[in-house]
Amino acid sequence: MRPMAPKSSAGADSRAETPGQDPFAVEIHHRIADIGREAWDTLVDGGSPFLEWDWLHALEESGCATRETGWGPHHVVVRLEGRIVAACPLYLKGHSQGEFVFDHQWAHAARQAGIEYYPKLLVAVPFTPATGCRILTAPGADRPQLIRLVGGVLMKLCVENGISSVHVNFCLPDEIEALGDAGYHRRSGIQYQWENHGYETFEDYLGMFRSKRRNKIRREIREMADQGIDIRVVAGDDIDDGLVPTLYRLYKNHIEKLYWGNLYLNEAFFEHLVQHFKRNLCFVLASREGRVIAGTFNVQKNGVFYGRYWGTFEEWRYLHFNVCYYSAIDHCIRNGIQRFEPGAGGDFKQLRGFEPRITNSMHFLHPPVLHEAIGGYLRNEREHISRTAEWYQANSQLKLDRK
Repeated sequence: MRPMAPKSSAGADSRAETPGQDPFAVEIHHRIADIGREAWDTLVDGGSPFLEWDWLHALEESGCATRETGWGPHHVVVRLEGRIVAACPLYLKGHSQGEFVFDHQWAHAARQAGIEYYPKLLVAVPFTPATGCRILTAPGADRPQLIRLVGGVLMKLCVENGISSVHVNFCLPDEIEALGDAGYHRRSGIQYQWENHGYETFEDYLGMFRSKRRNKIRREIREMADQGIDIRVVAGDDIDDGLVPTLYRLYKNHIEKLYWGNLYLNEAFFEHLVQHFKRNLCFVLASREGRVIAGTFNVQKNGVFYGRYWGTFEEWRYLHFNVCYYSAIDHCIRNGIQRFEPGAGGDFKQLRGFEPRITNSMHFLHPPVLHEAIGGYLRNEREHISRTAEWYQANSQLKLDRK
């Protein structure tokens, strides 16, 4: 895929005039390294850790998110009088892998209609199904105005470069509203997330379950001691750099067991994060007879815990539930973390106190016939998703006050 740029641009510095407003300079950068770390992270501020410069840089520097892997960086930066006031991580995609908002059927329908679906434009964090800000804006700036501006720039890039579509995945409510006003379609999905309902101890959490489920969880936890398995949590500066090869092998081992698995990440990515992103990392490790046999690679920031990568070298009963969920929840309670997002999929999470939460993405398709057809499909899909979430919430395993 060739790098893309606005038709009006002679290089990275294109200029978009907004009627009745000061002119904005719109730039496209093919490396996050070309954008100042401090300037970018000022926009992120207390937002999603996955939007931080170090995370995005690790993906590119390690070779995981590059043109060669079908993730061509085309990051958008908007300046006003030389100052960065908005930005978004943008990729020119040659496939739909690693997105977790599945549009393979759309690509198939486009192909049947004689429309080239790839490449497409994607605003997202590669390989990361976590909701967060997608269009970053400077503190104190007119955020709705800038979201609309960037949304319009993305649509213009799509049309002028003959690209089929723009997708903004796992975005925030204000982005949904502004992009919807601009003509984007909304798509909904479901994830299961744990909320800290004022728990002071792990027993408080167990006490929220109906008795049958509570006793089942206690049995699953006891199995660890019966099998001689010890579980510990290490985070931040307590992380030993020497753990990187083990964590990567766990991740690789798990992916290779899945017939649909794709090894998106490499060991260099893990190494880069431990060197430059340790402040937000947290590992849960299970050991037996002095050897690590399983573990998870997680991220935490501002009261949110994100489960990312899991793997095991040995199979033991209930090991997965204890490492991925119970130990992580105990860590969250002990450290006052309010929300645990374990990622995509897994209706079984509902049985362990995770509750359904709606996720959203926004989509613009350049061929009007495709845009209209998918808009109708998404209306029906949203209704189904809403009913499903309501059912799971009504059948929660937790004894919550539903008033």
